Amino acid sequence: MSRDRASSGSPYEAQFGFSRAVRVGDRIIVAGTGPIEDDGATTPGGAAEQADRCCTLIVRAIEQLGGSTADVVRTRMLLTDPADQDAVGAVHARFFGEAAPAATMLGVAWLCRPEWKVEIEAEAVIGG
Repeated sequence: MSRDRASSGSPYEAQFGFSRAVRVGDRIIVAGTGPIEDDGATTPGGAAEQADRCCTLIVRAIEQLGGSTADVVRTRMLLTDPADQDAVGAVHARFFGEAAPAATMLGVAWLCRPEWKVEIEAEAVIGG
């Protein structure tokens, strides 16, 4: 089975040796996606703005590989501050609410950059 890959241009992809997303058959797996701008800078703002950027990058990767938000079946949201859960949850609902994927929200001690408040990953099944 062939593998198709999507890149977001994150500097971490080459540095750490990973793809933003990989499609194998009808499955698309999107790596943990931090709030990183096209120029490599961190998205400014709070958890909601950062979650919006993460979701935008996730949707872009899924669409590059032939899917859509309707195909999303699983998400994971990693937060450094539990007080941000409502803000991040609202962004998640705006992007993925219609698909209503199985979702997990976790509190973590740290993310790749100290200013990151959220990182999100997703899985999609084309036609799922």
